[in-house]
Amino acid sequence: MALTGRAALLAALGSIPVGVLEPGWTGILAVNGSLALACACDYALAAPVRRLVLSRSGDTSTRLGETADVTLTLANPSRRLLRARVRDAWPPSSWQPGTEVEGSRHRITVPPGERRRVTTRLRPTRRGDRQADRVTIRSYGPLGLFSRQGAHKVPWTVRVLPPFTSRKHLPSKLARLRELDGRTSVLTRGEGTEFDSLREYVPGDDTRSIDWRATARHSTVAVRTWRPERDRHILLALDTGRTSAGRVGDAPRLDAALDAALLLAALASRAGDRVDLLAYDRRIRALVQGRSAGDVLPSLVNAMATLEPELVETDARGLTATALRTARRGSLLVLFTSLDAAPVEQGLLPVLPQLTKRHTVLIASVADPHVARMAQARGDAEAVYDAAAAAQAQSERQRTAEQLRRHGVTVVDATPDDLASALADAYLALKAAGRL
Repeated sequence: MALTGRAALLAALGSIPVGVLEPGWTGILAVNGSLALACACDYALAAPVRRLVLSRSGDTSTRLGETADVTLTLANPSRRLLRARVRDAWPPSSWQPGTEVEGSRHRITVPPGERRRVTTRLRPTRRGDRQADRVTIRSYGPLGLFSRQGAHKVPWTVRVLPPFTSRKHLPSKLARLRELDGRTSVLTRGEGTEFDSLREYVPGDDTRSIDWRATARHSTVAVRTWRPERDRHILLALDTGRTSAGRVGDAPRLDAALDAALLLAALASRAGDRVDLLAYDRRIRALVQGRSAGDVLPSLVNAMATLEPELVETDARGLTATALRTARRGSLLVLFTSLDAAPVEQGLLPVLPQLTKRHTVLIASVADPHVARMAQARGDAEAVYDAAAAAQAQSERQRTAEQLRRHGVTVVDATPDDLASALADAYLALKAAGRL
């Protein structure tokens, strides 16, 4: 520990050689004795650390990319003034790189019998639960020569929720939903639509919607209007196996899937549909069922916060059996998984008929934009080889998607920035076609 002020002066005096202050050992002993006495007094006057009473308050959750303030209260029950440096330790992912030192260290002075507060501002870089480690306190005497040091465990947890960046698309998707719901003049008809009302025929209307009995009672041709059915069931099934751990840009594929699932859940709950969540690889990682429209989104966000990819091969049969137990007949099953050929052909395709027999199945997959950029590369031999490899990967992905479509599955394959919007559009298209 570096010495400053009086500490440096006394240390310098203690190192003066024999004969400079006064001849013999008497002067040396006097100086060293004074230094030892000063150190002992300084140590004795430092406030005790073990007797301090610490408590926490503040934020218990925040979204990824935002800040959380956690307040630490220190009460000094002793009769000595507390002059201290405090280190409030949290996991490294609780701060942006390089900001931990300024965020976790504080200087504090607490008079006898009083209390003071310091605030630690966290800016987490990963989802999940961030738990406080320990609070280390170094208490100094009035001269700053010696200090007492101790650590306290003061538990606190901050849950870091998914950022839900796709929320920006919600207003435009809701406007389209209002059109399908009959709140504008654009109305559709399909197998899953309900009768809404009668109106006068205008050129371009589907002649199948003409109500001939109503027309006979009026002087104009009357047509029926339809609206999509409400109270449908949607199961969001997240594949959390090894393929979800592949990084696309700065984040794993699972994070893009979570963001798309949240937008779809928000849209479907506004449409009057019921949304459940299942996360699975070889066992259930998260399950949210039976939530009301107002509670479904907070419940999903809270369940998704702690989800992490598991480096195991997903058990497709187990996932299928769990989904069939969770979703009743006639549901929309949205499966977030990879379009890699081997996992689909060996795992999903053999069990897919069990799902399509009972449910409408939609598969959402995260595409890598870097592959598309590689496919466009030219200029030298290395770039041409990269382009050929990228084109082959894209061809295999398209072939896998076509295999799924031949089984009656709707496939959405898009980059992380576009997946949420494309998935919401596919949901609305199913509504418009009366398939949901």
